[in-house]
Amino acid sequence: MGFQGGVSIDPEQIYIGSHLETGEIARGIYFRPSIDGGFGSDLTLASINVEFLYKYDINPGWKIYQGGGPAVYIFRAGEPAQTDVTGGLTFVFGFVHAGGLFAEFKVGSGRGPNLKFGVGFTVR
Repeated sequence: MGFQGGVSIDPEQIYIGSHLETGEIARGIYFRPSIDGGFGSDLTLASINVEFLYKYDINPGWKIYQGGGPAVYIFRAGEPAQTDVTGGLTFVFGFVHAGGLFAEFKVGSGRGPNLKFGVGFTVR
């Protein structure tokens, strides 16, 4: 289990969230579902991501990873508040240290955030 936070572009928001990362399910493949809450731009956005990651070593302490998967976005905006639910895909690229610290970029399709930059920590 772990936690992450960062910023997104279009919509311009800050976000915080949590994730659960499995052990290796096949050589280099990991499953990491997550949920994030974004705030800003007169909008609240919940993102539910179901991602598969492929990790490979770049040196003894660090790995680089890439992957992606489907996402569900729940938007809430306006007065009175209106809620909208839509889907999309997320593609991720990042670096992770053996101790659990990571930094990543996410690119989204559909109506979700176009670009996210986040940092986080996975408790081992």
